[in-house]
Amino acid sequence: MTLGPLEPLVAQWATLFSNHAAVRTAVVFAHVGGLVGAGGCAVAADRATLLAAAGHDAERRHQVEALAGTHRVVVLGLVFIVVSGLLLFAADVDTFFSSRIFWIKMALILALLTNGVVLQSAERHASRGVGGAWGRLRATSMISLVLWFLVAFAGVALTNAG
Repeated sequence: MTLGPLEPLVAQWATLFSNHAAVRTAVVFAHVGGLVGAGGCAVAADRATLLAAAGHDAERRHQVEALAGTHRVVVLGLVFIVVSGLLLFAADVDTFFSSRIFWIKMALILALLTNGVVLQSAERHASRGVGGAWGRLRATSMISLVLWFLVAFAGVALTNAG
């Protein structure tokens, strides 16, 4: 694959990445750390949301308030994931570009981000007491749980199966 004017920069990065263990370690840690931070917070929030969905109004209000703080952590973790993911991709463009598992992982991440937008909308509606919002919030939380684990699985599969 040709990258046009970015080719020399990507080649320099690939050389730096492959020749320096500390650089590889930092980039991979940023990727895994972002996944642990963002995914861990999201999974915990999704679980709490599912429990609150079956609870009383006070529990639901408390959970909706807690979700706002969770989103900030998840978004920050996603920034780490995206930046480090771009660096990992640039370190071996040909391998990743031709990998079916890589593109499945990218599709899962797109689905996760889309679900996150829908989840935030449901959260806003739930905070205003809009009818049906908790059903949507419950559904998006279940989807989020599944997607976070599928993204993690795809990442592991990518490192092992290419």
